Order: sequence, then structure tokens, then C-alpha cells
Amino acid sequence: MSNMNRFLGGSPASVLAKLIFLSLLVGAFMAFLNVTPLGLIEGLFDWIQAVLNVSLDTVKEVGRWILYGAIIVVPLWFFVRLFDRGR
Repeated sequence: MSNMNRFLGGSPASVLAKLIFLSLLVGAFMAFLNVTPLGLIEGLFDWIQAVLNVSLDTVKEVGRWILYGAIIVVPLWFFVRLFDRGR
């Protein structure tokens, strides 16, 4: 078996025939669902953007909770450390 056949997974003609047949099946299925390759890519980017927006909103919310807590905790910690120096 030549390097080209090994790379392709068979003879170039048979691989080409398989690819054309599979492309026809996938294209027909996509046409049946009224889906385009560009629509798939746009949908993927929209999904990634939505996930990132949710993630960033969560990070902002957690950061806000840390800040609110730190406004109370850090001064209390400081005063406890300041007055606990004598022991």
C-alpha cells in the first residue's frame, strides 16, 4: 500500500466516491432541516457568546459578593490583629 493510499484510507477513486456520497447525504439532510453551513457557524458563535456572557455575569456577581464581604471582613480582621498584638 502506498503512502498516499495509507493516508487517504484507500485508493483515491474509492475515497472520492465515498466522500461524494456522504456529502450528498449530509447536504440532503441539511436541506431537509433548512440548515446552512453559515447558519451552523453563526449558531456556534452565538452559543459561545451566550456561554461567555453567562460566565462573565457569574464572575461579576461572585466578584461583587467578595467585595461586599471584604468591606466587612477586612476591617474586622485588621482590628482583631491590631488589638491581639499584646498576647
